[in-house]
Amino acid sequence: MAKRLRLKGNRTRQTSRGGRVAPVGLRIVGGRYRGRKLSYGGDLRVRPMKDRTREAVFNLLGPAIRGMRVYDLFAGTGAMALEALSRGAASAVLVERHIPTAKVIQENIATLGAADLCDVITADVSRRFAIPPDAGEQPWLVFCCPPYDFFVERRDATLQLVRAFWDAAPARSAIVVESDDRFDHNDLPTTGDRDMRRYPPAVVGILWKPGPETSAERCS
Repeated sequence: MAKRLRLKGNRTRQTSRGGRVAPVGLRIVGGRYRGRKLSYGGDLRVRPMKDRTREAVFNLLGPAIRGMRVYDLFAGTGAMALEALSRGAASAVLVERHIPTAKVIQENIATLGAADLCDVITADVSRRFAIPPDAGEQPWLVFCCPPYDFFVERRDATLQLVRAFWDAAPARSAIVVESDDRFDHNDLPTTGDRDMRRYPPAVVGILWKPGPETSAERCS
């Protein structure tokens, strides 16, 4: 069983109105954009992954993400996809159905000067990618980090989305799923290597689709 990790993340200041917080220190934590700040409107529904949790997840992913095509299915601020680009991913598709939040993503992309690498889609991901994109040989890095309630209220649809991308993804692809502890990660696809870590309140599962390289090579 993976070791239980308790990590401190971004501090936030709770405000009294509108279900918003004022975030402190949302930024890129590694790679060529390291230290660059990202915008976040404070909407609690967006819930960007804490910087230290994101850093831990990308340390687990390692250098294998270089050259991958990223699909960020519930993009929020875009931090996950932009972190991946910072660390060498080739391009990114960021899906966000909330129009004001999608505008924040565009702002963050512009701040980093990454517009040529990104495609932002404002749509419901389950409808837009009811059939996942065609796969070539380029491995994918897929982030599925929806609101935690989706794993309860929309469990079947969310699992179907993950499985569809898993089935369509080329060999050596990775899928990162973030939930809370109400979801059992054993329900995710089981073929290939997998890693599950706890960063309370988050539970993060990483699924690796089988390919010619080994786990040791991924982490080298």
